[in-house]
Amino acid sequence: MDGVGAFGAGRAGAAFDPIAFIQQPQTILRILSWIFSMVVFGSIINEGYVNHGSERLYCVFNKNNNACNYGTTIGLIAFLACIFFIILDMKFQQISSIKDRKKAVMLDIGFSGFWAFLWFVCFCFLANQWQRTTPDELPLNQGADAARAAITFSFFSIFTWAGLTVRAVQKYMLGTDMSLFTTEHMDGKPPVQPSPTGTSTEPNDTYQSPPFTENLDSNAPTYQVPIY
Repeated sequence: MDGVGAFGAGRAGAAFDPIAFIQQPQTILRILSWIFSMVVFGSIINEGYVNHGSERLYCVFNKNNNACNYGTTIGLIAFLACIFFIILDMKFQQISSIKDRKKAVMLDIGFSGFWAFLWFVCFCFLANQWQRTTPDELPLNQGADAARAAITFSFFSIFTWAGLTVRAVQKYMLGTDMSLFTTEHMDGKPPVQPSPTGTSTEPNDTYQSPPFTENLDSNAPTYQVPIY
């Protein structure tokens, strides 16, 4: 427990280890979420609109522009949020205040859980609109690959953001374990070391008579030196 700080991070002020940071499951999930979100909004922006018989661009998802706008918005915000939370994770152990760490973890829980739900809605919305799209609306399958990619990685994003939510909840539960820190840490005060207790042994200066002297008979005859 010596190297563990509040909410699962290292001690405040500890040196940052980039190798250990990248190997953390939470960091891996954020990088995957960042890549998936980039694929979703990038596919829709680049190939998600087609012009079928007119100069106006239509969304490949059943010509429903709301579907393209929703996928683009969710993906773009998730892309930026992943960058923000990666930087926050890098600076997390530099936060010395327990209350600030708690706020950061609660923000992670709320946003990750909410975005996992929005990705679920996005997957259902795009898949439903794609099923309603007729081949006549997409001559030569224009934008079909982009639509499938957006749907697929929307599905993957549900699990990555759900995993981030679970990891954040685990950090919160670890931070609320009061056995890791005392109330003095909550107030920003250094812990007070208890003074050693116990009975101290004091030297006994009383004189003890040598053995076998207490039982001497005081009436025993004394020896007298003969006089010649």
